[in-house]
Amino acid sequence: MAASFRAAMADFVAEGRADGADQSALALDIYRFGERWHTEAGFAEFVTELRARGDESTPEPPGWTWTSSFWWVDGDQFLGALRIRHREIPRVLEVAGLIGYEIAPRFRRQGHGSAMLRAALPHAAALGFDRALITCDPDNTGSRRVMENNGGSFEGERNGKLRFWIPTAG
Repeated sequence: MAASFRAAMADFVAEGRADGADQSALALDIYRFGERWHTEAGFAEFVTELRARGDESTPEPPGWTWTSSFWWVDGDQFLGALRIRHREIPRVLEVAGLIGYEIAPRFRRQGHGSAMLRAALPHAAALGFDRALITCDPDNTGSRRVMENNGGSFEGERNGKLRFWIPTAG
């Protein structure tokens, strides 16, 4: 996965996801690991940290909550990633949402977003959530369609994000 992951991250950087204004989990990973995941040791360190972020046997990150990360792949091709936060803390409820996802630019508009979110919902249910808040930028029509395709109900806009609630059980 390392080579296709690196190619996808380069595409995200090329589209401006590391421009300093982006405060998403993806952008933060690019800031922290982008210079290191090009080596085997740096990539291994990144993957180890991703796994640790979702490990509830470790201390909860300060001001945040545990977050499980999953990669969406086809064979050895990295297509995207999704994150499921373990608790509805204020920061999750106000800005981030319970589930976050991104699709590598070259694989967008192929149905992966809807499939990824559909696959994430049972994991959110297993964490005890009967519905999941998911947010997106107002101009992100693709993400809005993904949420609507998965039964999302539009709540409104807050803090510059559109807010949708999606049942975790079909």
